[in-house]
Amino acid sequence: MRVEDLAWLTVENLLAHRLRALLTTLGIAIGIAAVIAVVAIGQGGQAVLLADIERMGSSRAFNVSVDVQRGEAPTTGTFTMTDVTTIKELSPAVAKLAPTTSGMFISIRRPGEHGKPVYCQLAGTTPDMTAVMNLPLAAGRFLSEGDVAGHRRVVVLEGGLAETLFPEGNAIGKQVFIQDTPATVIGVTEKQPSQVFSAMGMTKYAFVPITFAQEILNTRVIHELHGAAVSEAAVPQAIADSVAILQRRHPGSSIHYKGMSMKEAVALFGKVTGIMTLVIGSVAAIALVVGGVGVMNIMLVAVTERTREIGLLKALGARRADILRQFLAEAVALCLVGGFFGVIFGAGGAYAIAHFAHWPPLISFWTVLLAFGFAAAVGLFFGLYPASRAAALSPAEALRQH
Repeated sequence: MRVEDLAWLTVENLLAHRLRALLTTLGIAIGIAAVIAVVAIGQGGQAVLLADIERMGSSRAFNVSVDVQRGEAPTTGTFTMTDVTTIKELSPAVAKLAPTTSGMFISIRRPGEHGKPVYCQLAGTTPDMTAVMNLPLAAGRFLSEGDVAGHRRVVVLEGGLAETLFPEGNAIGKQVFIQDTPATVIGVTEKQPSQVFSAMGMTKYAFVPITFAQEILNTRVIHELHGAAVSEAAVPQAIADSVAILQRRHPGSSIHYKGMSMKEAVALFGKVTGIMTLVIGSVAAIALVVGGVGVMNIMLVAVTERTREIGLLKALGARRADILRQFLAEAVALCLVGGFFGVIFGAGGAYAIAHFAHWPPLISFWTVLLAFGFAAAVGLFFGLYPASRAAALSPAEALRQH
């Protein structure tokens, strides 16, 4: 049997029962759609995150924090301002180092009738933070050493947060209340365009002197040290130096420190998305198996319904291999139709989720090709038994049954 004849017969047989064929492919479509959507969202988020890091010049960035999996839980005295000074003096690999005392979901509002509270991430820090995070200013100035030493009640707003609080513009010199504590806006950073960080709610920053933040949050704890190495190659050395100096400065302490570069954070993000893809992929695999069983069931029904047709074809000279190929082709075609709708549904779902997550999905050619490959493999695997049964029928037996 020629390939074009086989293709034509396959299409003709599927169109003869088009509704049944579409319903049969539902499981395959769901499985493929899940794989396409998860992979597209994960790859899209990772690509945008990498682009954001490159744009922010954060390839030299790292942070040092307490390793809570070893030793004591963090309490007062975890880091000191002297630790920061010592690390900068002793480690040639460290270019900048900014201690941070931070608070999540801190309310900030304007005084008076426009004082609807907005929730932000408060970062109490020092002037080095602007270099560590590559924060260009849109207006005003960043924090100074005098602001930190003088416990000044001043604040620098991220551009998007400033727009929310002061939609009419010109926030410089205006007053805001941070947890009911008044502060004067001295600067506004450029609006962070990061799609991933924005989706995580990480761009609504308010930067204040670390001494002022400790008053607002009623704590003396310094939560983290954010640093920038002199070069990307020097990041591991900067982390090692920082951790070693901290351990030496706190002898006998059961507190242990750890460091992580921004690249390692990105790798961790990739690992998390990889695990999510694996978990949802496993669920999708179950859907594919269920869909494959459905295809096998329908093909067995087709063999029963078309026993006379098979007998006539064999009586007219069709070989066993011709019957096998025809039924296998129909099973594979059913799964490929499911794969086609799965790709469409998966892409649609990925774009819908990405719309709310604020980052574009990334659907690669290889992902689509792999999806169709899986669909074809499912068709071959689950179509083989019905096709073998059809091919094994003898012409006399097939004609006698009808």
